[in-house]
Amino acid sequence: MELLRGALGVGGDQALEVATAHAMLRRISAGETGAALRIYRPEARVVAFGRRDSLLPGFPDAVAAARDAGFTPVLRAPGGRAVAYTENSLVVDHTGPDPGRLAGLEERFVGYAELWSGVLAQHGIDAQVGAVPGEYCPGAHSVNARGQVKLVGTAQRMVRGAWLFSAVAILDDADVLRPLLTEVYRALDLPFDDDSVGSIADEVPGRSLNGFEDSVIAAYDQCFGLDPAALPEELLTRAKALAEDHRVTA
Repeated sequence: MELLRGALGVGGDQALEVATAHAMLRRISAGETGAALRIYRPEARVVAFGRRDSLLPGFPDAVAAARDAGFTPVLRAPGGRAVAYTENSLVVDHTGPDPGRLAGLEERFVGYAELWSGVLAQHGIDAQVGAVPGEYCPGAHSVNARGQVKLVGTAQRMVRGAWLFSAVAILDDADVLRPLLTEVYRALDLPFDDDSVGSIADEVPGRSLNGFEDSVIAAYDQCFGLDPAALPEELLTRAKALAEDHRVTA
């Protein structure tokens, strides 16, 4: 499986970063390529809203709150509610072919949650699978520490013949994310408790964030066998064509 590592660096366009996952999904759906894994640290602070968020009356105010805090709002490719991350986060987009619509949905949620909790445990974190009370983008397959703070969120999107599984791990900057998410979720009128926001750095101070990223790659490599590759030009071209779908103009 191809490993695409690193941010695009194309002017720091976060809508384009998000659109790349969408483009990966489209290429597999069209039968143009096989499974791929993309791992990167964002080059900017981002609030990635779900499509359902954009339909809420408070969405413009939530977008304004994100921008006022120095975050770039985008519309994410997979489902779920708003998530926020900084340059000290890790975004993982995994795409693969699916012979039957919705096949394997639950198995992926369970399997990748176990993968992430295993990586966290390697770094000395009491990692558990499940939502914590009041977490952002709540989900039964979030990965938390001690049953108290969310560290990794997961989401999926499926189209005919292909799936996208995305995960966001908060490496650091929980203190930045708490007040920002409080304002965003207040505007959206959705439940949220800022005590639910955690980070890997808070759990294991002094641990190398580069080392954690390497551990994630090693775990995926053990499961699938990864072949490092440059981001294909045709993938970037397709992503550029999709970027406007993920840009927030409100």
